[in-house]
Amino acid sequence: MFPTSGDCRDGASVSAYVSRIIDMIDRSGLPYQLTPMGTIVETGSVKEALAVVEKAYDVLGEDCERVYSSLKLDIRKGKAGRLKGKIDSVQRELGRDVSH
Repeated sequence: MFPTSGDCRDGASVSAYVSRIIDMIDRSGLPYQLTPMGTIVETGSVKEALAVVEKAYDVLGEDCERVYSSLKLDIRKGKAGRLKGKIDSVQRELGRDVSH
């Protein structure tokens, strides 16, 4: 999620606004992983995931006329700790650690 309107951009950079969202996610206590091209958040339900998205829009909506977001949801009942678990599974298959 990032602003696309000129009122919230410093040239091509949007990191000041993305940082606001990351701060909100970090303070939420939810497990997450920041990556160069997006952020992965682990929640227990779709409702909880959409609440994080809504809060992120609230964070940017205060100042930004237009905000872009792209969502992917991977729902697997009864599983937690998947951020680490998925990486561990691939590393076990390869028989070695990989960069992540």
